[in-house]
Amino acid sequence: MFSTLFAVVIALAIGHGAPAFAAAMRDDGWYQAWLRWLDGRFPGDSFWRGPGGVLLALLPPLLVVALLQLLLRDVVFGLPSLLFGVALLFYAWGPRDLDRDVDVIIDAPDPTARSAALALLRPPAAAGAADAGDPVGRVFSAALRRWFGVLFWFLLLGPAGALLYRLAAIAAEGEPALYLPAGFVDGARRLLALLDWPAAQLMALSLALVGNFDVVVGAWKAGGGARFTLDAGFLAAVGRASVRHELEEDGMQDAALPQALRDAMSLVWRILLAWLALLALFVVAGWVN
Repeated sequence: MFSTLFAVVIALAIGHGAPAFAAAMRDDGWYQAWLRWLDGRFPGDSFWRGPGGVLLALLPPLLVVALLQLLLRDVVFGLPSLLFGVALLFYAWGPRDLDRDVDVIIDAPDPTARSAALALLRPPAAAGAADAGDPVGRVFSAALRRWFGVLFWFLLLGPAGALLYRLAAIAAEGEPALYLPAGFVDGARRLLALLDWPAAQLMALSLALVGNFDVVVGAWKAGGGARFTLDAGFLAAVGRASVRHELEEDGMQDAALPQALRDAMSLVWRILLAWLALLALFVVAGWVN
C-alpha cells in the first residue's frame, strides 16, 4: 500500500511538473511496433484478426512484467520491487497530465482553440466516450482512463495490472486501433470495457461519499450503473449531475464552461484523495500491527 501511495505521488508530481519528460518516459512506440509486427505476421483469416487476437498482443509483455514482479518480491527487503512498481505505475499513468489539459481548455481564447483542447481529452479511436457536447462528462471519462483505471488494477494485480490496463487502452482506443483489424479492435474494446467497469463503479461510489449522495445515486441509476452491462457510460452521467449540483449550491446555475470544468476537476481530485486516504489508513494499520 505504501508503494502505491508513493507511486501515485511520483506520477502526479512528474507528470505535472515535467510533462515533456513524462511524455518521453511513457512513449508507447515499442508496443505499437509490436502490434504492427504481429499484424504483418498473421495475414488473412487468422486468430489475430478476431477478438481473441488481443491476447497475442498482451500476453508476452505481461508475462515478462509478472515474472519480474515475482522475482523481485523478496530481494533486498523489497526495495527493487518497490522501485519496479513505482516505475510501472508511472509509465501506465496518463499518458498526458489531466490537470494541464483541462487548464488549456479553461484558458482557451476562442471556441476553435477550446474544441482543439477538448479533443486532447479523447483518445484518437475512442468509442462510446463522452462527445464534444459533453465536456464535463469527458473530464470524468479521461480521469477513469488516465488515473483510476490504472490505479485500480495496480492495486489488484500490481505492476502487471497497471500495464494490462494501459496496453488494453492503447489497443482499443489509441492510434493502433485506427489501422488494426476490426475483429482485434473489437476484442480490445470488450476487454477494456471489462477493466473499466469496476473502476468506474468505485469512482461513482467515491463521488457519492465526497459529494451529494442522493444526486450521485439518482444519476447512477438513471445512467445504467445498476445494470451489469460492462458500460461505464454512467460515470459521465454521474459527473454531470454532480457538477450541476455543485454549481446550483454556489448559485451559478448558468455558469460558463470554465467554471463547470473547474468543478469537475475539483470532484475528480476529491475522488483521488478519498482513494489515497483509504490507502493511507491501510498503511497506518499495517504499521500499527
